Amino acid sequence: MGPAPSCRTAWTAWTAWTAPSVRIAASLMLLAASVTACSGPPPASSLPLTQVQDIPLPGAASRLDYQALDAGAKRLYIAHLGDGTVHAVDLGAGTVAGTVPGVSSVHGVTLVPDRHLLLAAASGTNDVAIIDTGSLAVAGRVPAGNTPDGIAYDPVHGKAYVSNEHDHAETVIDLATGRAKGSIEIGGEAGNSVFDPVSGNILVNVQSRGELLGIDPSTDMVNTRIQLSDCVSNHGLYVDGAEKLAFIACEDNAKLLVVDLQSKHVTARFDTGASPDVLAFDQGLHRLYVASESGVVTVFDEQDHALVLKASGKLADNAHTVAVDQRTHRVYFPLQDVNGHPVLRVMDAIR
Repeated sequence: MGPAPSCRTAWTAWTAWTAPSVRIAASLMLLAASVTACSGPPPASSLPLTQVQDIPLPGAASRLDYQALDAGAKRLYIAHLGDGTVHAVDLGAGTVAGTVPGVSSVHGVTLVPDRHLLLAAASGTNDVAIIDTGSLAVAGRVPAGNTPDGIAYDPVHGKAYVSNEHDHAETVIDLATGRAKGSIEIGGEAGNSVFDPVSGNILVNVQSRGELLGIDPSTDMVNTRIQLSDCVSNHGLYVDGAEKLAFIACEDNAKLLVVDLQSKHVTARFDTGASPDVLAFDQGLHRLYVASESGVVTVFDEQDHALVLKASGKLADNAHTVAVDQRTHRVYFPLQDVNGHPVLRVMDAIR
């Protein structure tokens, strides 16, 4: 059989042969039914993206999570949470250069480029694996708290900050020694953490309290708390330091918040796909991508210290993680199940 007719095509065909009196009597019922049958997110073709290729990934068709992109080395690291591995993808060759095993239930992955290391949060063993990016071997492990997730790296002080989702704390790792320096109580469940190069702070989503928290890495003390109204489970986070803006994904009520870090106020709210998760920002195009568990990707352009909605569409099932190459403007979506196999979907931005 061919593809099912569109809602508009089906209605046009039905009205062509149906008597006017019958059409009038049935129109209200069909209109109500069409709201359910014809609703849903726009297709991927509505997005400002063009598919380049799908790169096959090793392992099972199981959950994939955060990514870390090394543009200089043309390499993308992908957390394969369901397999407990980290894949290193050669973006130039379009192949997998290697896979790091033994990283149980891996969530966050973060590059430490000045030390040629990759940090991977293994929530299955409640530690952080320190991976040598040259050999792709685990060089060490640092105990973390309960369910380590996102990781932020501060290159100024040579420290990493690990969001421990279920024990209300950030673990601090000294990369010079490869050991934990202690933990910082944040007062609630930790969402993602990022380093703000302009303020020098580590910013953390406290997702069970609706707060954005700032930590001074020179003292490891909390120095800022910003209340986030109309945001349930603020998990995903990106900071545009140049514009002094934070973009926050509210997982449980499908919102994106814009926070002015100078005034410490929410300046805008937008709807997203259900369960927004990972955010990625193209600095050259001033474009924000919001990937969601529902597979809907929402795209915004940054203009005049604000966001403007550009497009939204269903990219693929479970397209909840996204990364951007700042040099090429290519956008990467790891997809856990395409015809029974995991793939990395590579897309070009349409300007």
